[in-house]
Amino acid sequence: MDVQPELFDRGPAAPVDVAPEALAASEIAERLPSHIRLGTSSWSFPGWAGRVYDRVVDPKTLARQGLRAYARHPLLRTVGVDRAYYDALPERAYREYAAAVPEDFRFVVKAERTLVTPGERAFLDASIALDRVVGPVASGLGAKLGAILFQFPPAPPSSAGGPRGFAERLYRFLHALPADVPRAVEIRTPGWYTEDYRAALRHGGASHGWVLHPRMLSLERQRELGPPTDEGPTVIRWMLAPGATYEGARDAWAPFDRMRAPDTAARRATADLALEAARAGRTVYVVVNNKAEGSAPASIEALAKLLAQSRGDEQGPRTR
Repeated sequence: MDVQPELFDRGPAAPVDVAPEALAASEIAERLPSHIRLGTSSWSFPGWAGRVYDRVVDPKTLARQGLRAYARHPLLRTVGVDRAYYDALPERAYREYAAAVPEDFRFVVKAERTLVTPGERAFLDASIALDRVVGPVASGLGAKLGAILFQFPPAPPSSAGGPRGFAERLYRFLHALPADVPRAVEIRTPGWYTEDYRAALRHGGASHGWVLHPRMLSLERQRELGPPTDEGPTVIRWMLAPGATYEGARDAWAPFDRMRAPDTAARRATADLALEAARAGRTVYVVVNNKAEGSAPASIEALAKLLAQSRGDEQGPRTR
């Protein structure tokens, strides 16, 4: 356990805990559709004190200790492991994550960026994906794996052989992965969102990763072109407001302690898609970024209230 320097003579510092205020969300959580899991892109933000954590703690301590407290929040039943995008994590890291959360908690893990960036040596290389991502993630998390997310950054439509060539390479890649490992594909190149791409997902055993991001088609347009009929989990990521940049939102809204720019249209679109997928019997993972409205936990609270209000009679309360 980490020790704060000023407490050396008094023994280890108390572990980070969930904020008492967060437990008040239990009533809303009980009214959510059971197939829908809400969460954030990470858990290491000191500005979430009083909303998620019981006190202000530095990011490094939260990275090591915060997950256990995060998973006690009634509304937070999933989390994105975005750090894995920048460098693959070893199996032991995923085992530690799994040990810190309840049995019904799930992780959405981003695959390493070299696998999804055109021009990189490892681009869509299934053998490297198996060795560096799929194997460690599946073994380390076990049943607590929600999905591995292959998030392709914006790229010229002509890269990777054009839209059809990309779809063909994507299919071969997905088909080479174990069928029992849930995976989703998120693209930010509108020109790749074709029927060939959707066919590659169907035959490759993956679902489309729905994303709200300025570089991608609107969520409504994605649904018009390809309704959420995929098998497997539905991953929805609410990342960034139209016209915004990550850097601009970060600089304006840090430390992400409150709602800064409510986006009711995006919230409604996210809720509608999540409910449609849940009513079709699929597990839904909704992952929200701080840069969507200013504070991911605040966005999730508002989204949860909307989902609870819109819930159909056929949905039963979830249990924890």
